Amino acid sequence: MHMRQEHLQDALDKIVANLPAIERELNAADSKLGDGDTGGMLARVVSAMHATQLPGDGDFGATLSAYARATAAATGSSLGTLIATAMLTIAKQTRGRPEVPWTELGPLLEQARDAMSARGGAGLGDKTVLDAVDAVARSINGVEDSSTVHSAAQAAAVATLEDFKDRPNKIGRARMCAEASIGLDDPGMLAVVRVIQAIGR
Repeated sequence: MHMRQEHLQDALDKIVANLPAIERELNAADSKLGDGDTGGMLARVVSAMHATQLPGDGDFGATLSAYARATAAATGSSLGTLIATAMLTIAKQTRGRPEVPWTELGPLLEQARDAMSARGGAGLGDKTVLDAVDAVARSINGVEDSSTVHSAAQAAAVATLEDFKDRPNKIGRARMCAEASIGLDDPGMLAVVRVIQAIGR
């Protein structure tokens, strides 16, 4: 089975449908650690992506490139920059291809994880979105069908969020109140969980 442009569009439609609740929850989570604007940032990014004109030939990589450009135009936030970086990284590997096997998604996410780390300076174990992306990538490595990919990704993201809840944030604004971050969800990791859950609805 393969990923195609329509899979990306369908996923985005489902995220948009659940966006108000996601935005409120992420803003509330971020207000305990930062500016309280992670939800608003994600809402701007998703809305910009949803309004993007996509290539008519169904080019998977070109579609992700278009989404990345929309993301960069919608926000200059650190998390938004990492989202754009991830999409551009995968776009480079899939440009010119109308479909991509689901089995490639895990390795593609691993490349995206490494690019995000290089861009943002965070590492695994720092309690950031990287840890969630890493867990998802490893959980779906070699999986061939979309339903199993989704269930494995959701389980991995949720487990990682719970695993890191009682650890301190080691990078970003939250590191300045690292002790206070113990017992709280990292907003970036929470965003990964809620987006994956929305796609499955």
